[in-house]
Amino acid sequence: MTKAQTPQGGPLAGVRVVELAGIGPGPFAAMLLADLGADVVRVDRPGGPGLGIDPARDITHRNKRSVIVDLKAPEGPARVLDLAERADVLIEGYRPGVAERLGVGPADCHARNPRLVYGRMTGWGQEGPLADRAGHDIAYIALTGTLGMIGDPDRPPAVPANLLGDYAGGSLYLVVGVLAALHHARATGTGQIVDAAIVDGTAHLSAMIHGMLAAGAWQDRRGANLLDGGCPYYGTYRTADGRHMAVGALEPRFYAEFLRLLGLDDLTEAHGDVTCWPELRERVAARFEARTRDEWTAVFEGSDACVAPVLSLREAPHHPHLAARGTFTDHGGIRQPAPAPRFSATPARIRTGPVRPGADTDDVARDWDLPRPADPAPSNSSEPSNPQRKASS
Repeated sequence: MTKAQTPQGGPLAGVRVVELAGIGPGPFAAMLLADLGADVVRVDRPGGPGLGIDPARDITHRNKRSVIVDLKAPEGPARVLDLAERADVLIEGYRPGVAERLGVGPADCHARNPRLVYGRMTGWGQEGPLADRAGHDIAYIALTGTLGMIGDPDRPPAVPANLLGDYAGGSLYLVVGVLAALHHARATGTGQIVDAAIVDGTAHLSAMIHGMLAAGAWQDRRGANLLDGGCPYYGTYRTADGRHMAVGALEPRFYAEFLRLLGLDDLTEAHGDVTCWPELRERVAARFEARTRDEWTAVFEGSDACVAPVLSLREAPHHPHLAARGTFTDHGGIRQPAPAPRFSATPARIRTGPVRPGADTDDVARDWDLPRPADPAPSNSSEPSNPQRKASS
C-alpha cells in the first residue's frame, strides 16, 4: 500500500492514525502522536462533542486533520473502515462494546487491515465488574490508592486536577502501548488491540511507592512519608504575600544548603531525626512567612537547595528557564506547551492550530486515496448510550 507523504516532520512522520472523536485522554494521546509527526485524522461526529469549549482554542486538537462521519448513518461505518484500512493506528475511547455495535470494532477493522494497532482508551478497562460503568478521572485514581496518598492528613485528599489519571495513567500509557504494538506490527505484519485503562496505568505509576510500602519505608496514610508532604524538607510553604515556595531538599548536602540560606543552621541534625520534624516544620514555616515569594526566590537563586517558587499557569511561561528552553510557545495567538520530548534528528513542532470539525475532508480523501463522500446529514436517532462517557474529565 503506497502512502502519500504529507509534510509532517517529527519521528512519527509517515505514521497514519485514525482518532474516533472523544473527550479527555483519547484526544490528548492523539495530540501527542500528532506532535511527534503522525498524520492524525480525527473522525468527528455531526454536531461535535458538545463540551462547550471553542474548537479554535482546544489545544488537544492541534496538528490534526478532521473529517465528519455519522457512525449511525448507513454509510458511516464503511467510511471509518476505509480509513482504518489505510491507517497504522486507530484510537477510540468508547465504553466496551460500543465500537463493535457501531460496526467499527477491532474485528471489523482487522478484517480490512490485519496490521492495524487498535488502541482502546477507557477508565475501567475492557473487562471487569466496573467495565460498563460511567466514570471520571477522580473515581479511577480513588480506587487505585493514589488519590488517597495526596494531601494533608487532617483534610480530605487533594484533587490533582485530572492530570494523574486521565493524562499520566491514561493518555501516556495508551501512547506507550500503541508505539510498542506498532513496532511489533512492523516486525511481524500482525496488529493487535491495546487495552489502556486508567486504573491500570495509574496503579502502575505507584510502583515505587508499593516497593517502599513492602520494605516498610512507607506508611499507608497521608502526610506521614518522605515524598507526600510528611517530611518538612519536602513540601510547600506559604510566604508573606500569600504565595508559596516548594522545597525538595532531600539529600544531606542539599538540606544543609537549604538551612544555610534560610538561616536555620542549628537544625542540621533534624534531617535524619523524625522526632525533630515538628519543630523543623514550625521554624521553616515561620521563616518563609517572613518574606514574599519573590524575595525568597531571589535568596535561593543559583543555589542547590532544591527550592523553587510555586507559579501559576499564567506565570510559568515567563520563568527564565522555561522561556530559554521554549517550554511554552505561542501559536495562532494561543500560549501553550510546546511539543515534548525533544529529538536531535527529527524535531517535533506545532504545524497547525486546533482543527475545525470536518475542515479536511477533501485533503484527507486525496492524501489517503479515499473516495470523496457526500456531505453528511445528521442522523435522526439519538446517540447510543452516550459512547463518549468514559475515561475523561
